[in-house]
Amino acid sequence: MNPQHPKKTTDFLIIGSGISGLSFALKAAELGSVTIVTKKAKIDTATNLAQGGIAAVLSGEDSFDLHIQDTLQAGAGLCNEEVVRLVVEKGPERIRELIELGVSFTSDETNPSELDLGREGGHSARRIAHAKDLTGKEIESSLLKRVAENPAISILEDHLAVDLLIGSKAGLAVSPHDRCLGAFVLDRNDNSISPYLAKITVLCSGGTGKVYLYTTNPDIATGDGIAMAYRAGAKVANLEFVQFHPTCLYHPQVKNFLISEAVRGEGGRLINEKGEAFMKKYDPRGDLATRDLVARAIDSELKASGGDCVFLDISHKPADFIKNRFPNIYRTCLSYSIDITREPIPVVPAAHYMCGGVLTDIMGRSSIDNLYAFGETACTGLHGGNRLASNSLLEAVVFAHQAFLSCQEVWPSLSKKPFSDVPPWSSGKAERIEECVLISHNWDQIRRLMWNYVGIVRSQKRLLLVQKKLRLILQEVLEHYHDFLLTPDLIELRNIAILSDLIVRCALTRKESRGLHYTLDFPAPDNTHWLKNTVL
Repeated sequence: MNPQHPKKTTDFLIIGSGISGLSFALKAAELGSVTIVTKKAKIDTATNLAQGGIAAVLSGEDSFDLHIQDTLQAGAGLCNEEVVRLVVEKGPERIRELIELGVSFTSDETNPSELDLGREGGHSARRIAHAKDLTGKEIESSLLKRVAENPAISILEDHLAVDLLIGSKAGLAVSPHDRCLGAFVLDRNDNSISPYLAKITVLCSGGTGKVYLYTTNPDIATGDGIAMAYRAGAKVANLEFVQFHPTCLYHPQVKNFLISEAVRGEGGRLINEKGEAFMKKYDPRGDLATRDLVARAIDSELKASGGDCVFLDISHKPADFIKNRFPNIYRTCLSYSIDITREPIPVVPAAHYMCGGVLTDIMGRSSIDNLYAFGETACTGLHGGNRLASNSLLEAVVFAHQAFLSCQEVWPSLSKKPFSDVPPWSSGKAERIEECVLISHNWDQIRRLMWNYVGIVRSQKRLLLVQKKLRLILQEVLEHYHDFLLTPDLIELRNIAILSDLIVRCALTRKESRGLHYTLDFPAPDNTHWLKNTVL
């Protein structure tokens, strides 16, 4: 059986070490003990890979109303306007807080006391605070430094959450699903599984990009938080809205290198293999259209030409400007013999961001008591049917603060309650898995099916076909899960199998095209029947 260790207790159990989890941890440490579990190294997060920046109203040429309208327009009618207004209006305060925590955003060259603000697709003004093209790395490293200095916070690397512990108010029970008690956690070092009991549990484990064959996401993005919450009985929503980033570097030696949307914001132009700029054909905003439109435009161009990629050209800008504004992109492309100051960059769309997730209220609370979710794991109502560029990091810090305010309110009574008594993890008669090909084969099958059948453009026929195929794989995966001792690979395989099925179910349910969900059978939005969330 999987080795066991005694149960652990902590006031706050945070699953994930990105910007939202670290921001919340620094605040929650004022109330009690905090344990962060992260399944690989603490810096292996989507936050760390974020290039573009964090959107907020930071100049006199911008306004809250403009940012709100841009967000609502991108969200295709599904944004919760109360949430949008909250996030936008709290944005400047959260940016100042990050700066106080040590985050060094790039300053304006002509006015060093002001931030250099970038512009990206869908934004009507310059409002993207950035650290050149390594914003996420700057934020992640700064927050990790502050966390390391706080004695109330512990980070457990190489620890993977398996399942949530759910009980009723009367004690541990399978039903009703009304209170989260913590989670079972696997230690990668010896595959032992221990119950971690907590007064408050937070899911901020990132997105679902590894469900797809091609993604900009890190390897950790297997939808663990969403899958765990769904299995525990929490509501999840809008999983059909998968954002494909239009511009991932196309190169045989590159796995998932993103070419920031900020390149288009600074004048980069998308061109086809003939050198023709094509975005004006699809949207009057041209290269500054929102990601869903740009991704579909590229998909259309590739299907028409039969080509493997399109190109993003910023070589008409001064070489010094390109090297200074995009040093990481310049260096990385150059390492693959692509000089972006002289030639266009080959790019293709790739799965990038999950706009749906665990359904939460305006304080970050899920439908299960004492269980919060934020970051890409959550569906807060901000993004609707399509995320506006650079709103994700903003959402993460705003909702980390909202959740802290909520915890602050309930903490006087919650802190006095004893930890529940829970049984240890039981492996039953499970045996050690000898043939890892069982896992790798199913993993590969799922990701290829999702890429081929549930991509940028969909149809009911393809969705029904892939649902049938996925159900057989899911059944096999669940058999593996019960027959074999748990390993990190098997846990992640179960999560991507469940997530794939949930994404297809949501996509089949929404019989219209809206935002990131585009289906050939229903090519127009239907405001009469579908101006609502898809909730499972």
